[in-house]
Amino acid sequence: MSKTVFVTGSTAGIGLTTAQMLHETGHRVVLHARNQTRAVQSRSVLDTPVVVGDLSSLAEIEAIAEQVRSLGSMDVVIHNAGIYESGRRVETVDGLERTFHVNVLAPYVLTALIPMPSRLVYLTSGMASGGQIILDDLQRQQRRWSATGAYQDSKLCDIALALAMARRYPDTTVTAVCPGWVRTQMGGAGAPTDVRTGSATQVWLASSDEPAALRTGRYMRHMNELPIPPGATDRSIQQGLLDACARLSGASLPSP
Repeated sequence: MSKTVFVTGSTAGIGLTTAQMLHETGHRVVLHARNQTRAVQSRSVLDTPVVVGDLSSLAEIEAIAEQVRSLGSMDVVIHNAGIYESGRRVETVDGLERTFHVNVLAPYVLTALIPMPSRLVYLTSGMASGGQIILDDLQRQQRRWSATGAYQDSKLCDIALALAMARRYPDTTVTAVCPGWVRTQMGGAGAPTDVRTGSATQVWLASSDEPAALRTGRYMRHMNELPIPPGATDRSIQQGLLDACARLSGASLPSP
C-alpha cells in the first residue's frame, strides 16, 4: 500500500537517497530543504513537494510544520536531518546550542506540531554509545565544550526521544535507526557503507507492512535490532528530556 512520507534533511546524502528509494517504489515523498536554493536543487533531482525551513530556528521549524500540514496527513515521518559541527560552541538565533537544537529539539518540535503519523523514524548514530543525557546540562553550558561530545549526546538523546514517543503513542510504530558509517559529505569518502545501504532500513520501516517492520520501540542498524545504550533506557530520563524540550521550545506534545 502506498504511503506518504516526510523526510527531513532530504536534499542530499542519506535523506535524499531514502526519498529516492521510496519514490522508486511508488510512495509519495515530501522533501525538506534548509533554504530555497537547496529546494530548487532537490526539485531538479526528484519532482515531489519540498518544504523549506532552517531547523536551527524555532520560528522556521514551526513554518516547516505548517507547510507539511498544508500537504495533508503523513503516514510516516523520518527525522533524518542532523549536523556534526567541529570547532567552538555555536548558539542559534534562539540562543540555544546548535547541535542540540538541530539534532534533538527540531525533531521534538516537528513531532509536536505535525499530526501524529502511523510511523516515526528518528536517525541516530553509533556514536550515541559515547554520549550522556545530563538533564540540567543538555546544551553543554556547564561542562567543558566538546563538539564530538555534543554530537554523541544529541544522538543518545535521539534514541531516548524515540523510546519516549514509542511509550507515549502506542498506536504509532517508532524506531531509532543508526544508518552506520556512510559515504556522505558528513561520513566522508572513506566510510565503509554505501548510501543506499545506509538508507535501506529507513525505507523498509517506512514502507513495509511486514509484522517485523511494525514492532515499536526498537534501535536498529542495517535491518537488525541493536541493544539500546543504557543511557537512553531510563524512563525518568526520557520524560525529563521531553519536559526540557517542551520548556525550551514552547511546543507541547499532543495527548496520546
